[in-house]
Amino acid sequence: MTDLKTVIADLTAEREQIDRLVAGMDDARWRLPTPAPGWTIADQVAHLAFIYRLAGTAASDAAAFQALVERAKGDFNGAVSAALREYPRDAPRDLLERWRAESAAGIAALAAVPEDGTVPWLVNPLPPAILGCAGIMETFAHGQDIADALGVRLERTDRLVHLVGFAILTRDFGYQARDLTPPDEEFRFEITAPSGELWAFGPEDAANRVSGSAEDFCLLVTRRRHRGDLDVTAAGAEADRWLDIAQAYRGPAGEGRRRGQFAAART
Repeated sequence: MTDLKTVIADLTAEREQIDRLVAGMDDARWRLPTPAPGWTIADQVAHLAFIYRLAGTAASDAAAFQALVERAKGDFNGAVSAALREYPRDAPRDLLERWRAESAAGIAALAAVPEDGTVPWLVNPLPPAILGCAGIMETFAHGQDIADALGVRLERTDRLVHLVGFAILTRDFGYQARDLTPPDEEFRFEITAPSGELWAFGPEDAANRVSGSAEDFCLLVTRRRHRGDLDVTAAGAEADRWLDIAQAYRGPAGEGRRRGQFAAART
């Protein structure tokens, strides 16, 4: 992982890309369905606003964050659904302003945490840079859903290094979501950046290896594309199994995407 200042700058850039994507939309486009079943573009933006708000609360007011987590115990998904109902899906201009305010405040709060400090989070406290990388993962994933609904391609840059590193750090989430035992051995990851640079992680002599393009790797670990449609390959039986279950977020995996679902977008 890199330093907090760089993570914050890159998180800001990713957030601004999503803001540009939705800023000029008319009301009809806010209601467009996205590939996530039951989610419109407005739902995606509301979810992102809530995630930034949650991170900002954790970074700026640990007691308030802990109280929120305590209230959500036993039904976290229900608590999230209740919070999301506060966001005005039927008033896109108001939702846009709320997204802008909460995402900007969340980033500012995270940037104010000392680099060697920690931020309380849902399971364990996290260094602020790691939580910022998680924010990049969320922004990438939900931003991809918005882009797919609009039929556009987002700019992908070497800022993806934060998501690649975060997905490797959280390699075991896919196993845990399925009540599987993660392997003890490390994988070797060789990921090609948008710039052409090779990012290598893990032991060079690892028996299980994953390689491919950074954008496709990120689409895989956010489950926004089927592995069969991506330039990501595995060597070794365990690495091959991991490509089927990879996810860079905790909790249920969700439906994922069908093979060939976005074939036209690759041409």
